[in-house]
Amino acid sequence: MKFVDEAPIKVQAGNGGKGCLSFRREKFVAKGGPDGGDGGDGGSVYLVADESLNTLVDYRYQPNYQAQNGEPGRGRNCTGAKGEDLELKVPVGTTAIDEDTGETLGDLLEHGERLLVAQGGFHGLGNTRYKSSTNRAPRQTSPGSEGERRQLKLELKVLADVGMLGLPNAGKSTFIRAVSAAKPKVANYPFTTLVPNLGVVKVQKYRSFVIADIPGLIEGAAEGAGLGIRFLKHLTRCRVLLHLVDLAPFDGSDPAQNALSIEHELASFSPTLAKRERWLVLNKTDLVPADELEERCQSVINALGWHGPVFRVSAIRGEGTDVLSGQLMDYLEERKQQEELDGELFEAEQAAQRQMQEEARERIEELRLAQRARRKGAKESDEDDEDWDDDDYDVDVEYRP
Repeated sequence: MKFVDEAPIKVQAGNGGKGCLSFRREKFVAKGGPDGGDGGDGGSVYLVADESLNTLVDYRYQPNYQAQNGEPGRGRNCTGAKGEDLELKVPVGTTAIDEDTGETLGDLLEHGERLLVAQGGFHGLGNTRYKSSTNRAPRQTSPGSEGERRQLKLELKVLADVGMLGLPNAGKSTFIRAVSAAKPKVANYPFTTLVPNLGVVKVQKYRSFVIADIPGLIEGAAEGAGLGIRFLKHLTRCRVLLHLVDLAPFDGSDPAQNALSIEHELASFSPTLAKRERWLVLNKTDLVPADELEERCQSVINALGWHGPVFRVSAIRGEGTDVLSGQLMDYLEERKQQEELDGELFEAEQAAQRQMQEEARERIEELRLAQRARRKGAKESDEDDEDWDDDDYDVDVEYRP
């Protein structure tokens, strides 16, 4: 199935039904009085999180949705039927944004969670509502109000505790296969991973966390090279980032320079994300001669000016992965406990995530605008070439009866 993590949609809530103008007419009842009923409320539009979904592809091809209108009122004080609410199922981790105002309407983080995105219209009032001691035969009614109409942008960001980043073929997919039951594709060529993959790491019974693997970055990704930086937004919910560095690149490149290029792309994408808790993982130690291993590891650490945790692993052999998983689990549990006890720390974490997501949206939009400008310039250049060719070989055709 195609992975789609963004989709613009239009939602229209149902209009309220109009009130009824009616009077009671029965045999032997000379002046029955008003009996016009109210209309029904319009249906609202809700987003509902569904854990069985993992893509927004359905909304890419069907962007327009409208809830049912409320029915008009009827005589004998009959109220019109309420319009049925429209529920749109989305993957867990979806964010709804109002494109007209830029307001974030909410995040759907748990299965079954509902988010109101368009309120249905209020019902109209029948003439019975207007009767009084001085107005015994009212002819006033009110129409129902219109339902809300919104242009939404749905964004899907995977829910993971730990996120991995690095160059293509750094061993991210191999690592996630080593520590979880996930089986992402692994091959000996770049960009094997084209969409984010999730794996559940079980450290002990009842102790586990979710890890995310995103497509690799290359130098110039901030300007659209490779798969670009659009998948980095999936790391904004992660508490810890693992920076995987290939100590034995197949192309003979310098591991230290490769690590620096990832740092540069990360900072270009989101300065707040670049300051996130990050651990350095030096992978493929089994491919480096023993007498060169220490020197090569130290060169990466020195080039980055690294002062955080450092781990040396061989993902394909499973060496060092258990220790890393255990320390990640301890850190995540400690962090969660601190946030539960300290409300200010929790609010700071939520503010940081909102800031990262906002920076991600702005950077991705800048990249899209730049790509559109380049395509437009290339198209205009081709049209100029075509016009030049036509002028050179212009032929006048004269039609005569």
